[in-house]
Amino acid sequence: MFTVGVITASDKGAAGKRVDESGPAIQSFLGEMGGAMEQYTIVPDERKALADEMIRMCDEACLDLIITTGGTGFSKRDITPEATMDVIQRQIPGFTELIRMKSYEKNPRSILSRAVSGIRGQTIIINLPGNPRGVIEALGIIKPSLVHGIEILKGTASECGHHHKQD
Repeated sequence: MFTVGVITASDKGAAGKRVDESGPAIQSFLGEMGGAMEQYTIVPDERKALADEMIRMCDEACLDLIITTGGTGFSKRDITPEATMDVIQRQIPGFTELIRMKSYEKNPRSILSRAVSGIRGQTIIINLPGNPRGVIEALGIIKPSLVHGIEILKGTASECGHHHKQD
């Protein structure tokens, strides 16, 4: 069991002008993996607001995993990666590199993602795309390593070097 927070970056969603489908998709997917959604919020595409919410979920709520959805593209309002870089203490490039590489096989435009992943304290933060299909695809790609990464960070698992059977 691990605790999860989801932050949807969306000006329209925060204003009540768009229904967020990605947040519930994340909750459903991670719930099947043993994740308990403890916090969920929709925040406007504002760097400080996004960073403040990530910090609160890490430092006050002490969640194991934060998934952001949205704000990773090229538009002027897409600043989720910058907000995440303001917050994290260590990067985890492997998650986002693998997501971009594998997603490219299905959708060449996925290489345009500027998403980042990292660690703040005892919390993993991962930026995902803003659409439900992309979110589920990305989580499926990193699923084999995600729980183990959380366990390593929490100190409940230690051995990364032994061989694992590929699914």
